[in-house]
Amino acid sequence: MITDTEIKTRGLQALTQQLGNIEAERFIALIQREPFDYTKWRQDMDETPSLEEISRKAMSLRSKSTE
Repeated sequence: MITDTEIKTRGLQALTQQLGNIEAERFIALIQREPFDYTKWRQDMDETPSLEEISRKAMSLRSKSTE
């Protein structure tokens, strides 16, 4: 198990690698400013349909409207 300090260090490194320094700081500021429930946020993201699913539904609706 790693320490809390190591988790913070790795997390900040991951953010800065993906977002860059400025956007990583903005992300942290947003999280701190707003009430935030990470677990709910992740569940909501998991419920978002995939691009393939959206495409399938659109194609199905289109074929039904042309019948």
